[in-house]
Amino acid sequence: MATMVRFDPFRDLTTLRVEMGKAMGDVFSERRGERGTRSWIPALDVWKTSDEIIYAFDLPGIPEEKISVELDNGVLSVSAEREREQTGTHDGFRRYERRFGTFERTISLPTGVSESDVKASYGNGVLELHVRKPQQPKPRRIPVAKDEMSRIEGTASKKGE
Repeated sequence: MATMVRFDPFRDLTTLRVEMGKAMGDVFSERRGERGTRSWIPALDVWKTSDEIIYAFDLPGIPEEKISVELDNGVLSVSAEREREQTGTHDGFRRYERRFGTFERTISLPTGVSESDVKASYGNGVLELHVRKPQQPKPRRIPVAKDEMSRIEGTASKKGE
């Protein structure tokens, strides 16, 4: 049985660009001795409930005081810094895969969200932001009153009279 796959001419180019960026970024950062100190982006989950939107960031190893959450003009900014812990001297093999450094991520919120609509909590390495959905204006029915005075009465006349 044959499986049809939708043709996307840019998929392979995008994959190639990402892989080349990873390879070149690793080469250049190791040359400067900066491996692991450049910016990174933590994993983010988003889901909705009936009355709020929840954003969950994975921030393991980051103390609460290094996390900043700001709301400005309907844009929520989350930033933090994870520092590498130096534990003794390393004689021989070393490999660093965990990312260290700072990150910043911005999220556009729905119109009408205020600071009091955003609640943040942090536990077990997960930052959760609960954003209450703004109340949508509901259509209102406007009654049309019958006004006897608004009738226009006239008489017919012949043209030219």
